Amino acid sequence: MKRKLLFCAALSVFASGVHAQSSVTLYGVLDEGVMFQSNNAGGRRVYLDSINGINGSRWGLTGKEDLGGGLRAIFTLESGININNGQFAQGGTPFGRQAWVGLASDSYGSLTFGRQMDMVVYFPSPLSVAGLISTSIFSHPGDIDNTANSIRANNSIRYMSPNYHGFSYGAEYMVGGVAGNVTGNSGYSLGMGYTGGPFSIAAAFEYFKNPTSATAGQGWFTSNANGVSLLAFSLNKGYVSASAYQVGVIAASYKIGPVTLAASGSNIQYANMTGTLAGQTARFNNADIGLTYAYRPDVILGIGYDYLVGKGVQTTKGETIGNQHYNQVAIMGQYILSKRTDVYLAAGYQRATGTSSTGAPAVADFTIGGDSSNNHQFVTRLAIRHKF
Repeated sequence: MKRKLLFCAALSVFASGVHAQSSVTLYGVLDEGVMFQSNNAGGRRVYLDSINGINGSRWGLTGKEDLGGGLRAIFTLESGININNGQFAQGGTPFGRQAWVGLASDSYGSLTFGRQMDMVVYFPSPLSVAGLISTSIFSHPGDIDNTANSIRANNSIRYMSPNYHGFSYGAEYMVGGVAGNVTGNSGYSLGMGYTGGPFSIAAAFEYFKNPTSATAGQGWFTSNANGVSLLAFSLNKGYVSASAYQVGVIAASYKIGPVTLAASGSNIQYANMTGTLAGQTARFNNADIGLTYAYRPDVILGIGYDYLVGKGVQTTKGETIGNQHYNQVAIMGQYILSKRTDVYLAAGYQRATGTSSTGAPAVADFTIGGDSSNNHQFVTRLAIRHKF
């Protein structure tokens, strides 16, 4: 009898804990496609991919608990997955997409802590062509400004405001955590946006000190568990010695009936480099424009154009590198089978000219698969996406 009473008491404690939890939701997206590249370092390539679609494949848990007085506890744990081999995405990081906890209020906004997305991803990115039409085929070369959400901010403290009649803003600080250097590997990110009727506009700015770290999981470009730098492409890997990185992005969209127009511009800088680029700053400017057309409720078409230009810098030997230009065009057709399932076909062509950051001739560089073997590349993706 005593054991039964103890068991019932334990169940009542557990039940009260479940009752106090307002909600926990399991969700996910599986986005699997057949990819074709006309050329890369090894020639033509055909392969399966579940990372570079409209949505990178993922699963997650999100929840909230009402604390009274309009205050609630919130959390999200989200893991990117490669469904072809069952491995984690984001360089093998178990919860590489998001992992945070915090407090939220309808009146005062939210304050959260953990591995989180930056203000570029929250504000201007959804209004850019890369965010509107999505898939890495539409992303800016090398995702140089993070509008395709390639990088997350570790050790971050983020504040997001409520929505004030269409206007909202946010701020984020990344704690470096380097022993003996309080500001090392640290950074901040600011963003704001406004939506009124069919028109939306947003902007963001971010700055990081010592963005590349020798310690896996620290720094901006080395924030994944494997510690591999995401300065991995010839267009910018020559700038790995930069002691600071900053980016500013502005984007806008406008909806006219079944058509949505989108455009964005960004400035990217790798500052105060060392070695043969001592003290110099490499600068890039990127612009895109595109649209989607809802031909029918179940058929959506999209087209986008992107232009990236890099300003050349001089080495200590007097050589000019990094004066490179990228022209990219992409199209996509999407057929919606149900509320949760759709199929789509995307294709893109990119051409590069000039000299890359390594001093070699510039090569095509879709975010999907790294450097091409020459200055032009054609890619396609035929995929199915299921949301749960």
